[in-house]
Amino acid sequence: MLKSDETDLFSPVKLGELELANRIAMAPLTRGRATSDGVLSEYHAIYYAQRASAGLIISEATNISPEGRGYAYTPGIWSEKQIAAWKTVTKAVHDKGGKIVCQLWHVGRYSHSSLQPSGVEPVAPSAIRADGKTFTENGFEEVSTPRALRTDEIQQVIEQYSHAARGAKRAGFDGVEIHSANCFLLDQFIRDSTNHRTDAYGGSVENRCRLPIEVVEAAAAIWGAGRVGIRLSPTTNEAGNTPCDSNVMQTYGYLITRLSKYQLAYLHLIEGHTFGSRVLPENVCLQALRRNFSGPYVANNGYTLEMAREARRTGTADVIAFGRPFIGNPDLVERFRLGLQITHASETTWYGGGAAGFIDWPNYGQNQADYLDRPHVSDEVHKSISR
Repeated sequence: MLKSDETDLFSPVKLGELELANRIAMAPLTRGRATSDGVLSEYHAIYYAQRASAGLIISEATNISPEGRGYAYTPGIWSEKQIAAWKTVTKAVHDKGGKIVCQLWHVGRYSHSSLQPSGVEPVAPSAIRADGKTFTENGFEEVSTPRALRTDEIQQVIEQYSHAARGAKRAGFDGVEIHSANCFLLDQFIRDSTNHRTDAYGGSVENRCRLPIEVVEAAAAIWGAGRVGIRLSPTTNEAGNTPCDSNVMQTYGYLITRLSKYQLAYLHLIEGHTFGSRVLPENVCLQALRRNFSGPYVANNGYTLEMAREARRTGTADVIAFGRPFIGNPDLVERFRLGLQITHASETTWYGGGAAGFIDWPNYGQNQADYLDRPHVSDEVHKSISR
């Protein structure tokens, strides 16, 4: 146990096969700056390299397939052009001595037909429409009603994850993180509120957890389990649109226990409501869930430096992931280490546009670059993309 005035946040740590320089991770941050076909911009390599002092960078959520898209201008990892663009990012991060994993993403029902191949319906575990909007190339539009995946199609989804995992390996990433959180596809399968299936992928806890487990197995077959992490958000409830599972402790306790057997690189847990309160529902204890996992634990959601130090003093987390603080502070690790002031980036710079608000945030003591005129998306995007 560390003394009250000590911290090992800035000491090396090993997550599975990933050897990190410190215990601070950069959480996945959607920035809405890819092209319409999911190819990164010329600025992405600079952006990620600027933040390579993080012990681990978890990439912005990256679509595994055209069917997995739910938001315009988000990147993919299924095409040759996308893979080539990511290669420039991973090289830039590695040249700075950093580590980066690719977060593999399928949104499921949180999509619009205009974002889907040939304008078809999005897919989901069940044909239950979400009550909300997504950002398309036409602006904000109500999400489309999904269709339920047929049982024989689920193997195709797993193959899409495999294809994306292979693409991430070719792109030079250090590993992958399975995005099984924030009410997206895999999380929709886990929860009995969104999974009303009666086949082998619905009904019992074991059946509802089957797909995320099979996706983990597919990724581990390509990368080795020690380079695969998974992100979960047991208590994120999207304004009633995706209620929590009726028995969070039973369902996620089972899932995490099963995941522990694979000796994954890490479990990345969102503590509380994504992008919101850390208050938990009654009878939910995340540390009890965490104890079902024998490997390293990455904690996320609204952490401050002092909260991170306390988590290490008490041993409640192995690595702490910071998201928004990394937007305006590319040198966040150094600022934390030296106790320097943190810049709070305006929300108007978070999504969309080009270099301004993306790669022009200075290190501490440098002059802030002049901002360029750029289009901004409305504040409504934060309620949508921030999941």
